[in-house]
Amino acid sequence: MVEFISSRWTDILFKAYQHASLVIQSVAIATIIALAVAVLVTRYSKLAPFANAFSAIGLTLPSFALLGLLIPLMGIGTMPAVLAVVFYAVLPILRNAVVGLQAVDPVLVESARGQGMGALGTFFKVEFPLAWPVIMTGIRVSTQMSMGVAAIAAYVLGPGFGSYIFRGLAQAGGQNAMYYAIVGTVGVVIVALIVDAALVLLGRVTTSKGIR
Repeated sequence: MVEFISSRWTDILFKAYQHASLVIQSVAIATIIALAVAVLVTRYSKLAPFANAFSAIGLTLPSFALLGLLIPLMGIGTMPAVLAVVFYAVLPILRNAVVGLQAVDPVLVESARGQGMGALGTFFKVEFPLAWPVIMTGIRVSTQMSMGVAAIAAYVLGPGFGSYIFRGLAQAGGQNAMYYAIVGTVGVVIVALIVDAALVLLGRVTTSKGIR
């Protein structure tokens, strides 16, 4: 195992960078999409059941099935991998964003508007900061889930540690098959822990002391 890692150390680090980059960028895109939809849902309450149904049903869709649907449309490579990760990343963030924004006390919103704040000012200075801890929890859950989806995305030749895992499975019984699978799996876990620790720190820095 030591020899296997030492001889591929550069490639392993590159796979870690690819995996983290795929997940972070996808979660960032998913956060923007989820927040936009959540704001729309909180403004038009009739849309809430549809948003909740989308989040619930989306989580039941197997990632392999989604990737299989994307191959005829987008081929193989990074693009279908990103699209699949973004799709699954949106779901927990959307659910938490809707819950967080709906939990904001309407009295606070009315008070802000009574002081002359517009819709944007009220959202960014009152609603969003109060909902942020709940949204951040959704982002953390989404990021951890996306780590696994990103590994499965190697099925369409997506970047990251998934290629090691699939190579190990494809070469089952071979000389280095187990090493590929172990390094790929442990690599995903380590990247997930590092990114989650960074998100915890980000949450503490960006959350007001009064609502922690």
